[in-house]
Amino acid sequence: MILLSSIINEFRDRFLDRYENSVLPNHTKALQTMAQCRQEYGPHMLAKCTDHNCGKQVYIPHSCGHRNCPHCQNHENRQWIENQLSKRLPAQYYLITFTLPKQLRDLAWKNQATIYSLMFACVQDLLKTFTQKDKKLGGAAGFTTILHTHSRALDYHPHIHVVMPGASINTKTALWRVKSSGYLFSHKLWRSLQSKDPPGHC
Repeated sequence: MILLSSIINEFRDRFLDRYENSVLPNHTKALQTMAQCRQEYGPHMLAKCTDHNCGKQVYIPHSCGHRNCPHCQNHENRQWIENQLSKRLPAQYYLITFTLPKQLRDLAWKNQATIYSLMFACVQDLLKTFTQKDKKLGGAAGFTTILHTHSRALDYHPHIHVVMPGASINTKTALWRVKSSGYLFSHKLWRSLQSKDPPGHC
């Protein structure tokens, strides 16, 4: 298996020479950290076989532990997914994606913290409004949101994925309501909200 750290160490200088003006400081720091992941010259831990007849010892290079390192986070990713699946509610789930328009990407790149916060706020406000106004749901919404800053081709493409159950709860009566149709929200609700009560301030 080729380690990511080996690839970084081989191509990092050429990459930084070419993209020095566009690479953010936290990206450079991530490269520096992952370049030491599981390398022979880095820190090691001692592993020992517990079998009394064996007693073999071996030194294993430390992982970098960086949140963007695929070698280090694979196990944690699986644990996170299993933990989320255990929290599923008795309802059908939907995947919704909100993408920042192409015309705003340059602005977003230069003001990432502000734009990402606004994106989350707008998505939250819209989904809560839709759930509250929906005839079959009419209650408080619950959902999980995840920000992706790049596409699979590694182009800058900010978008938010939402995992949302087709269900709601009435905060006053504590009644649980589930939507059994094959869709979450219809275009009719969007049109009615546009003409009468547009969601949020976004």
